Amino acid sequence: MYNRRVNLDGIAVFVKVVQAGSFSQAAKLLNMPNSTVSAKVAALEKRLGVTLLQRTTRSLHPTEAGEVYFRRCLGALEELQVAENELVTERGEAKGVLRLTAPVELGRSVLPRVLDVLMKRHPAIAIDLVITSRLTDLVAENIDVAVRAGPLKDSRLIARRFVLGQFGLWASPGYLKKNSVPRNPHELKGHDCLRFAPFTGRKLQLSNGRERAQIALAGRIAADDFETLRALAVLGWGIALLPSFLCAEEVKEQKLVAVLPNWRGESVSISVVYPAQRFVSPKIRAFITAAEELWNAKDAEAKLANHL
Repeated sequence: MYNRRVNLDGIAVFVKVVQAGSFSQAAKLLNMPNSTVSAKVAALEKRLGVTLLQRTTRSLHPTEAGEVYFRRCLGALEELQVAENELVTERGEAKGVLRLTAPVELGRSVLPRVLDVLMKRHPAIAIDLVITSRLTDLVAENIDVAVRAGPLKDSRLIARRFVLGQFGLWASPGYLKKNSVPRNPHELKGHDCLRFAPFTGRKLQLSNGRERAQIALAGRIAADDFETLRALAVLGWGIALLPSFLCAEEVKEQKLVAVLPNWRGESVSISVVYPAQRFVSPKIRAFITAAEELWNAKDAEAKLANHL
């Protein structure tokens, strides 16, 4: 029987092009020149005698044959990755590059402490950190782990949720000196409140453990970024609703003080997510372990129900 030699390098490049949706993005992820990626796919098509990709100036998508071949190759490459990960785990080593993404506010506040623990404990791990507010595709962009806030709905991801604290009200000493200090939630109506734009139209839910209050905040400034609201609060422009962990340094430096400290808002939770896979690599497990030591684990690992 004639056995055709399989070029796994060309196959891996083809799979990444389909996942990334373009030659240029695949080249970036593979750290290759565009010309090399294109040449490898062209050589694969020539060897197979089949057109795998339909290319136009604006789009790229697999042909019918290319789609079938992609799915077969993807499964085979995943099996190879599982086999390699199993060997690494048997040696108990957490090493290699951990490609990690997080939004700006988490990348600047809570993430550095976790990386500090992780890298001190595992000197063979290197970090490739992508700080962006864009929702990244972990599979297509070769990202091992993402730290995300808010609801998660991607069925391809495994998530571990952590509670970092609660929302609270914060203002500068200067603002409170010029204005009356609220004694109860209803007195917030007489203040300039720095509002988180995505919450516009929602009433603020506060509780002191015994009572609950619903307040509609008003003020001259709204922003869709918590760090901007925190900076404006420090400058004395009003009372801001902020996650408690974002204000720790400012409170220590007496730039911000808690307003109505016995009243708190909703819990602030984040999730560590990674692509669903039969085998989790040691470097991902090492990151999760470091996060567990610093953050409060709330929910066990769970597959998420729906696609984003």
